[in-house]
Amino acid sequence: MEKDMPTTARPAGSGWRRGVPLTAAALASVLMGGCSVDVRDPAVSAAPSDAPVLSTPTITPGHDAAAVAAQDLPFPAGGVLAPGVPVGISDDLKRAPGWKPVKENVAGLSHYRKADGCLVAARASAGQAPLVRGDDRESTVALYQYLDPTIQAGYLKTATLHWGGTAEEPGRNVEVLMLEETAPGGRSTAVLARVFGTAQSSVYVSVSCPDAATLRAAREDVTRFLPVLPPSA
Repeated sequence: MEKDMPTTARPAGSGWRRGVPLTAAALASVLMGGCSVDVRDPAVSAAPSDAPVLSTPTITPGHDAAAVAAQDLPFPAGGVLAPGVPVGISDDLKRAPGWKPVKENVAGLSHYRKADGCLVAARASAGQAPLVRGDDRESTVALYQYLDPTIQAGYLKTATLHWGGTAEEPGRNVEVLMLEETAPGGRSTAVLARVFGTAQSSVYVSVSCPDAATLRAAREDVTRFLPVLPPSA
């Protein structure tokens, strides 16, 4: 299910629960259900199907992709990325012990299931320019508030994922914002996301598990096997 974001805020009554914050569990449910943050700029008209489409260069003169991949990427450092070249996310969780792929790269979205009942959804999205607000931290808050306008910045914690590398040879770290909840007697959930303003792309990972202990283990697997992939150009 695709959701296009208008330039104005989505009204509270248009499909969202009025006055009720969307918890991490509910947000994970939205993401697990296949909803994507497909943000298009409504000011840009779509080209007719028979019109020629020019290729956009993916190489930025003077940009050192290897150097960018070799350094940590905290929120203020997002400007070192090449403009408009999207960030990706690995799919190696499918080969982690106990995990199986459920859906693989369907419009950029992948689902994974673990034998202990944990579920993971991961997606990298391009076309995120309408979410950009100042630095990448502010833009990431805007992403969460697009999903639910009642989410406040104070609900979100800074966390990290791996920035490049592999499960065997981890790369550096990239900062993300995390929304986490353990419901009494219910599932424990965490959503980790980042908007890369200069690259005009975003990544998110949602993790839902039977309890806090299995969530901790699943998050370790996510960090190890689902690194964020720096642009190669």
